[in-house]
Amino acid sequence: MSDKTKIIFGAVVIGLLLVVLNSVYVVSQVEQAIVLQFGSPVRVVKEAGLKFKIPFIQNVVFYDNRLLNLDPPAQEVVLNDKKRLDVDSFTRYRIIDPLRFYKTVRTEAQARSKLEEIVNSSLRKILGRVTLPELLSQKRTQIMADISQAVKIDAEQIGVNVADVRIRRADLPIEVLQAINARMKAERERDAKEFRATGQQEAQKIRATAEKEKTVIIAEAEKKAQIIRGQGDKEAIKIWNDAAGVDPEFFAYYRSLEAYKKALNDEATSMVLAPEGEFFEYFGKTIPGGK
Repeated sequence: MSDKTKIIFGAVVIGLLLVVLNSVYVVSQVEQAIVLQFGSPVRVVKEAGLKFKIPFIQNVVFYDNRLLNLDPPAQEVVLNDKKRLDVDSFTRYRIIDPLRFYKTVRTEAQARSKLEEIVNSSLRKILGRVTLPELLSQKRTQIMADISQAVKIDAEQIGVNVADVRIRRADLPIEVLQAINARMKAERERDAKEFRATGQQEAQKIRATAEKEKTVIIAEAEKKAQIIRGQGDKEAIKIWNDAAGVDPEFFAYYRSLEAYKKALNDEATSMVLAPEGEFFEYFGKTIPGGK
C-alpha cells in the first residue's frame, strides 16, 4: 500500500469515526433531551440510553429531569393591612415539558429567572390580600396553598411543574423592627412611670391613713389615760380623806414626812425657814401616839 493510499484510508477512517461519534448521544437516567435540526426541535427523548441522530445536521439539548430547587433572595411584600414583611421563600420544581421549556426559556438559567419572577409575583398578589394576623393564624396553610396553586398555573406556561412553594421566613424589615422596639420601649417606660405614680399616690394615701389612725389612737389613749388618772386621783383623794377621817393627827404627820422627803432630797434647792414655823411642826418629834 502506497503512502498516498494510506493517507486516503486514514482520512476515510477518521471521517467515518467523526460521523459515528456525531451520530450517537447518550441520555442518562437524570436527563431528558430535545433533538434539534437547524435550531428547530424535531423530537423529545425522555428514555435513558444510547440514541442516534443525523450527524452534523442535528444536535441535542439536555435538561435535568430531577426535582430542582429555587431559592430566590428575600423580597419585601406589603400586606393588606399595610404591614411590610421581608419574605424568604423556596420552590421545588421539575421540567415536565422539554419542548415547551425550550420554546419559552431555552436554558435552565433563564428558567430559574422566569420562575423567580412568577414566585415573587404570586407572593405579592396573594399576600397583598391578607393581613398580618391572618398570616400568623391557622389560615396560613390555606394562604400557602393559594400561593402554590398560583405559581403552578403560571409555571406550566414554561413547561415546568411546581411541586411546592414554602415561606421559610417572614420578618419585619429592620427599620420597622427598630421602630417597633423603640415604640415598645417608650410604652413600657410610660407604663412604668404610671405604675410608679400610682404606687406613690397609694403610698401617700396609706401614710395619710396611718397617720390619721395613729393620731386617733393616741388621742383615744390619752383620753382613756386622762380618764383613768382622773379616776385614780379621785380614788386617791377618797382614800386620803378616809384616812384623815380615821386619824387626823397621823394623817397630818404623814403629810409632813412626805413634804420633808421632797424638800430635803439631794436635788432640793436651799430654803430659809423659821424653826418655829408650821413646816417643822413634826420635825424631830416621835410618831403621834408613840412612846
